[in-house]
Amino acid sequence: MVTLGLASAAAFALAWLSAVAGFGGGVLLLPVFTGLFGLRAAVPMLTLTQLASNGSRVWLNRHDLRRSIIGRFAVGAIPCAVAGGLLLAHAPMAGLQRLLGVFLLVTVVWRRLRPHPRAPGPRAFTVVGAASGLGSALLGSVGPLTAPFFLAAGLTRSAYIGTEAACALLMHLTKLTVYGAGDLLTRRVLLLGLVLTPATLAGAWAGRKTLGRVSDRLFVLLVEIGLVAATLVLIVSG
Repeated sequence: MVTLGLASAAAFALAWLSAVAGFGGGVLLLPVFTGLFGLRAAVPMLTLTQLASNGSRVWLNRHDLRRSIIGRFAVGAIPCAVAGGLLLAHAPMAGLQRLLGVFLLVTVVWRRLRPHPRAPGPRAFTVVGAASGLGSALLGSVGPLTAPFFLAAGLTRSAYIGTEAACALLMHLTKLTVYGAGDLLTRRVLLLGLVLTPATLAGAWAGRKTLGRVSDRLFVLLVEIGLVAATLVLIVSG
């Protein structure tokens, strides 16, 4: 019960963060789930909770979705998410845990060096989608790396949060199909994902209410501090 309580609190807090800042929740939640349940269970569990979180964000921002971007993203993301999901079923967990730690550190450096990449062309989101699909299937979430591209395309507030969530939702649905085929969606994982869904939905709803009231710079700073802390934990314990 204590473990479920901690996981539910983390799911609520980080779904709220994602709903406000548009990224960061999944990346920060994965180290929490890894510590509580192990990485092989944590990645599909995170996918289940993100399915609820992103689905709610799509619905809450449905009137501002950029469907052309979603379509281009899906072309690259879906096949690469399939490939990444198949790799996860057979990859060594210790190596992946260290890779996740390095990935989180690269995330912080990337956002510092390239906070405002040039506006992506029409085909760029297919490449962004391909990289996202592969990375998300192996590491759970790559939102902080892709966020600058959505922002550079001119998406703000509801359009950004809803469109990014719709792209992520497509990846999560694909990943769940592959995880199920690879026997990663065990009864325990499905049960835990179901139990954590209400906290995730509540966090997304609360974040929607908070949107626009808090400085974006503060949230980015908090996310980056959390990423660095998670990096150290994962690399040392991996």
